[in-house]
Amino acid sequence: MRDRTAFVEASEVPKGPIIFVMVMGAFVAILNQTLLNVALPVMIVDMGMSANAAQSLTTIFMLVNGILIPITAFLMEKFSTRHLFLTAMTLFAIGTLICGISFSYPSLLAGRVVQAAGAGIMMPLLMNVILSLFPIEKRGSAMGYIGLAMMFAPAIGPTLSGIVVQTYSWRVLFFIVLPIVIIDIILAYFLLRNVTKQSNPKVDFKSIILSTFAFGGLLYGFSSAGEKGWASPEVYLPLGIGAVIMFFFVTRQLRIKVPMLEFRVFKYNMFTLTTIISVVVTMAMFAAMILIPIYLQNIRGFSPLDSGLLLLPGALISAFMSPITGKLFDRIGARPLALIGLGIIVVTTFLFSNLTDETGYYFMMVAYSLRMIGISMIMMPIMTAGLNQLPRRLYSHGTAMSNTLRQMAGSIGTAFLVTVMTTQSVKHMNDSMPASGIVTDQQLVNIENMATIQGINDSFMVATVFAVIGFVLSFFIKRTAPVEEDEEYNYQVTSKNAQKAQGTRKVNASQL
Repeated sequence: MRDRTAFVEASEVPKGPIIFVMVMGAFVAILNQTLLNVALPVMIVDMGMSANAAQSLTTIFMLVNGILIPITAFLMEKFSTRHLFLTAMTLFAIGTLICGISFSYPSLLAGRVVQAAGAGIMMPLLMNVILSLFPIEKRGSAMGYIGLAMMFAPAIGPTLSGIVVQTYSWRVLFFIVLPIVIIDIILAYFLLRNVTKQSNPKVDFKSIILSTFAFGGLLYGFSSAGEKGWASPEVYLPLGIGAVIMFFFVTRQLRIKVPMLEFRVFKYNMFTLTTIISVVVTMAMFAAMILIPIYLQNIRGFSPLDSGLLLLPGALISAFMSPITGKLFDRIGARPLALIGLGIIVVTTFLFSNLTDETGYYFMMVAYSLRMIGISMIMMPIMTAGLNQLPRRLYSHGTAMSNTLRQMAGSIGTAFLVTVMTTQSVKHMNDSMPASGIVTDQQLVNIENMATIQGINDSFMVATVFAVIGFVLSFFIKRTAPVEEDEEYNYQVTSKNAQKAQGTRKVNASQL
């Protein structure tokens, strides 16, 4: 019987079970990020928390997740596929259990931290495994299944949460996830094989510390900006400190021989281009996820469940489309998919920039569903197109960098678009007030609602601009093959080792 802990070449291992196990893990990890959003008001009452404390349950998950992702490049080179996946899922299971049985805010927060410690490893590891398992002409199809987890999980989270919280305790949310995680751990133990090569790098504690404070500061600052405003010390101090430490982190990575996170991946032009497009699209994508629930619940008076149900068809469509677009990518490449997908996103995002207090529920559902078709056509294809250019030795760094910047883009996009909405709402409200400044309570409510709608429209218009930028950049996407550096790199390493060995022999000879 083959040793499950030994490295196995991609050609010698059945790929289906490995992808199934890892996609299931990534799905529950991503689902967990959005599962609490609808449940937070109920948790505030049940646990006696403040609104800020409740929001920190979401913020801390995102923060720990974002801090860990850059470190995954090192972890993937240090530990085997199987070891890393089982550790990540076990941490996630323990964190989920802690959250489910928590009866105090500190224990609930601790559970979220442990959950995030496991979840942060999942997506980069999954992408790295696919790059290692599949030849370039078949990666699109495999990446399509990652897209299924990436887009279906966060979109279905609010709907599932709304259904559960409306009928049961919020704790059920964690006890729904926990059995799935345990089943996945059992399957992984028997089915998962080590398909990524290890280089066993030394632990660089300075890089880990710099990375933690750099990405942690930036993520915390951007995540706080939408709520507290850019002028708040809780925003500009973390951003400033994070930016300064980031400078030292990048400088160190470029200077040391074996960096924890290799920034030289950006010397590959197609990886750089597709990463920029992915960042811009992610910022545009978050507009609908944040602004539509605000519009439906705060302005139109729909329930959280109704708000979640509006997003559900789009989630189902994106899940259905992702494997299809993956196969199309293998046949026609990323550029046609990106141009059509971003064209759809530009049009549908512009439609959302013309909301009124009477916009139809089903019109929004159709527009959002079309938008998700566009997103499913671009997210994984453009990411795969960029990663395809990297040599094998940079797979772990490319996946870590890509996921790190996508996480950053989500925080920046959220902060920026919420800021546009709030500042523009204030401006429109001031413009709508009568010269006398005297209004009835009902008139004031109407003015506030219309000002908020106009602020949301302005925010969607900014998101439309993001989508247009992505559309223009997509014209420059080209098919690429991995740069043939591996042989040269291995030759250089072998030559250096031979030179060292020869020098050692000379020293020994001279001593004799």
